[in-house]
Amino acid sequence: MSGIESAWINGEAQTRIDVHDRGLQFGDGLFETLAVIDGRIMHWERHRARLMRGCQRLGLPEPPREQLERELQTAAADQPRAVLKLLYTCGCSLRGYARPDDIRAQRVLLRSAWPAGLERHSPAGLRIIWCRHRLASQPRLAGIKHLNRLDQVLARAEWQDPEINEGLLRDQDGHVIEGVASNLFLVRNGVLHTPRLDNCGVAGVMREHLMASARAAGIEVMESCMDENDVTGADELFLCNSLMGMRPVARLAGQRYETGPVTRRLLSLMNPESA
Repeated sequence: MSGIESAWINGEAQTRIDVHDRGLQFGDGLFETLAVIDGRIMHWERHRARLMRGCQRLGLPEPPREQLERELQTAAADQPRAVLKLLYTCGCSLRGYARPDDIRAQRVLLRSAWPAGLERHSPAGLRIIWCRHRLASQPRLAGIKHLNRLDQVLARAEWQDPEINEGLLRDQDGHVIEGVASNLFLVRNGVLHTPRLDNCGVAGVMREHLMASARAAGIEVMESCMDENDVTGADELFLCNSLMGMRPVARLAGQRYETGPVTRRLLSLMNPESA
């Protein structure tokens, strides 16, 4: 586990946050996990766009762009590889769910070491499982990266085996949505499919980047409603997120998958990565 190396709150180096912060009290806020490579924040514009969508969805004021980007660049500077976690909360209030009339949002920025052994855009296959926990449907929160991650906490508690890399989540109707900390893609008859995220799930930045890259390369891409049979019957399967990039699935429960031609082509497009 990578510990926090540095922390800033509203641009000031510190580690203590007010106990009245609504992100702590209610999960009232958003976050982004950013990969830093050679001092560069990967896919920042996509992260920023999702953060702005989240602000609109939750009714939060947008963070000051120039100030936020200066803080991020300061944290990323001279870092060969690091992880930045940006939390954007509604600020502080006393008891009760009602927000204050004057919202003073807070920016919390955490920098951690790159996770040991994590390869980005690696051909090494993952071993994954099906999670028993099911996601609830809430279209207003679908796609954004809000601070309430109890679904992911409960799902991740289902396994302790270090050989298992990830778990797949379904919704209450059995539709396959995503991984606990990743987005899912499958290939069937040469067409790239990823689950629709209309009612739940996180619209990942790497998911968006991969879809755009695949279309630019002439690969057909579809956002589809899919069930367990669609996944088990797929020709190829891979996962992605901002840190690991894309990784093929080698084994799901007892089923094995090969790294097929579409996955290999996309891996070649990602290495070297263009942001």
